[in-house]
Amino acid sequence: MRTLARNRLLLAGALLAALLAVVAGVVSFVHSSTRAEPRVVAPRGPLLAFEQHLVATFEATAPSVAYITTERVRATGVFTGDVAVGAGSGFVWDARGHVVTNNHVVAGARRVFVRLDEGEPIEAEPVGFAPHYDLAVVRLVRPPRDLRPIPIGTSADLRIGQIVMAIGNPFGLERTLTQGIISALDRDLPTAGFREVAGVIQTDAAINPGNSGGPLVDTAGRLIGVNTAIRAPAGAWVGLGFAIPVDLVNRIVPSLIERGRAPLPGIGIDPFPPESVARAGIRGVVIRGVTPGSPAAGRCPSSWPCARSGTASLAAARSPAQAPSPVHCSAARSTALIWSRAASKPGSSCATVRQKRGPWFISFRCASSCATT
Repeated sequence: MRTLARNRLLLAGALLAALLAVVAGVVSFVHSSTRAEPRVVAPRGPLLAFEQHLVATFEATAPSVAYITTERVRATGVFTGDVAVGAGSGFVWDARGHVVTNNHVVAGARRVFVRLDEGEPIEAEPVGFAPHYDLAVVRLVRPPRDLRPIPIGTSADLRIGQIVMAIGNPFGLERTLTQGIISALDRDLPTAGFREVAGVIQTDAAINPGNSGGPLVDTAGRLIGVNTAIRAPAGAWVGLGFAIPVDLVNRIVPSLIERGRAPLPGIGIDPFPPESVARAGIRGVVIRGVTPGSPAAGRCPSSWPCARSGTASLAAARSPAQAPSPVHCSAARSTALIWSRAASKPGSSCATVRQKRGPWFISFRCASSCATT
């Protein structure tokens, strides 16, 4: 009996040991099947020469790019308001702490802050504004000693298809680099006062809100334009960005630094809004006044009606063989100049010009003789 009991005990122990072995094997298998190791990094050679050049260009240019934030007072009611925060881009112009950006980035701001590279924000004070060119200059209140002005290039020899890079802060994402080509040249960009900036650069380098005022650079890292606007029919970037050419920037910025304003090319006329003129059924430009001391002020021959009425003629301010002929018209209560595409001869009769009465227009009849050039 004892022998039988011992055999049964040994058999049970063997079965238990076998069962434990099986369980341990299953656990070990499950553990080994779920265990993961980091993948081995595949070796690669050096960056392509073009990639190396882009990286080097960005690293050399990024310290000159500014991240600009603004504070504006915004009315929320008749007696209430709050502070609206805006953002844009810019770049260091010189070692004295002047930073160039778009006028629409800083215009109307009560405070402006500039952050360079990865440093702390520095307050800046306004220096000059040129809304007709959408350019502005601010100056750092405490400029760092290691400022790195951006290298200046030229826009005179740009070619369509040339590779360009835009650096800025789209949507507040600092130090963002996008790359593309020059898609077109000599575009016109509408700005303030019914004016246009000519010679604008079109690029497919991604430009988004927040890029305004940032640099467009060539592959040599030189500034060739100031990113200013996009064409976005659907409200998002579609590959149509526009930059003010650097040759224009290089003329306007020194004037903003020295005088706080930029010379505005023109003959000194103050036109009525084009849409108001069109609603009145008039083709051309209707002039409601001239700027004293301008080329348009007091420059007409004594034989013309404008000499007797004390108004100006466009003739003296116009270059030869340019633009259509201006027709001078005067009335008892008002005088206007109509830039007409229909050429007329001196001494011929003028047609009656009837304008809507109101704050913008009156009715009058042209003088008996037309002054043309």
